[in-house]
Amino acid sequence: MTTKTPILPERLRKVPKQFSWLDHRLVRDCHIEACSHPAAALYLFLVTVGDGMGLSYYGDRSIMKRLAMDVNTLKSARDNLIRIGLIAWKKPLYQVLSLDVHSSDTPGPSKAQPLSLGEILKKAAGGAS
Repeated sequence: MTTKTPILPERLRKVPKQFSWLDHRLVRDCHIEACSHPAAALYLFLVTVGDGMGLSYYGDRSIMKRLAMDVNTLKSARDNLIRIGLIAWKKPLYQVLSLDVHSSDTPGPSKAQPLSLGEILKKAAGGAS
C-alpha cells in the first residue's frame, strides 16, 4: 500500500465549523468566482474522492472519464485551481488545500492586491511586474 504524504502539510483542510464539508468560504471569499466551470467540477470531484487530508491519487484518464473532460480541459481546470490556491498537484497526487491563507501562501482571489493603472499599463506593454 502506498503511503500518502501531503504536498503542502501546512495547508491540510479541516472540516469547517458550519454543516457542510464544502467550506462556505468558497462563496463568501469569492474563490468560486475565480473558477471556470470545469475547475469547479474538478474541485468538487477532488473534495469528494479525497481522504481526510484532502489527498487523492486519481489519474488523468479516470478524472477525464468521470467528468467528461478532454486532456486540455482537465489541464486548464487543474491550472486554474492551482493558480487560485485551492489545490496542489504533484503527479500523481492531488491535495485539496485549506482555505486558511497564511502570510507565506499565495493569496486567494479575495486577498490579491489590486493593481494600479500604471502597473496594468506596464504589464500590457510587456514590462516586468
